[in-house]
Amino acid sequence: MSYCDYVNTTTPETADLLLHRHYHDHQYGFPIEEDDELFGRLLLEINQAGLSWTLMLRKQEGFRKAYSGFSIEAVAAYTEEDVARLLNDPGIIRNRLKVNAAITNARKILELREENSTFKGWLDAHHPLPKEQWVKLFKKNFRFVGGEIVGEFLMSTGYLPDAHTPDCPVYEKINGVQR
Repeated sequence: MSYCDYVNTTTPETADLLLHRHYHDHQYGFPIEEDDELFGRLLLEINQAGLSWTLMLRKQEGFRKAYSGFSIEAVAAYTEEDVARLLNDPGIIRNRLKVNAAITNARKILELREENSTFKGWLDAHHPLPKEQWVKLFKKNFRFVGGEIVGEFLMSTGYLPDAHTPDCPVYEKINGVQR
């Protein structure tokens, strides 16, 4: 079977290849329905900036644990004590700007929910947009987001097309559930 370049260019190290293959086959490009999981994906994409996606996949469960299961409400309520805890947690990326962005973005999602009832509802209300307009919208509302982060977040959650190539075995699965 042919796979997307995403998997074909992954390091041949078996553990990394298996991590990427599982993510590719079961998560990448598939719509996410739950707000907390959408927030978790955004958090991972933000933390990946300047680093490898392999590292994010390795640390995904560490992030989930450190950030209260990606609970938007819990992260929005974080205090300076929580920031200090996160900055000392070796299971995540310990970058103050990224930690603060996660908290600020969780608070912003709560605001967006007031108008749209869910984060997913907010995303759906703007879908479909071209990537450039999505980037402007995200920069207006969130912290630590640029073109690459926004593009990967939206592609990985099914809001932008072309997550998989037509000859990829996952392509048909995605087409069956795309927005």
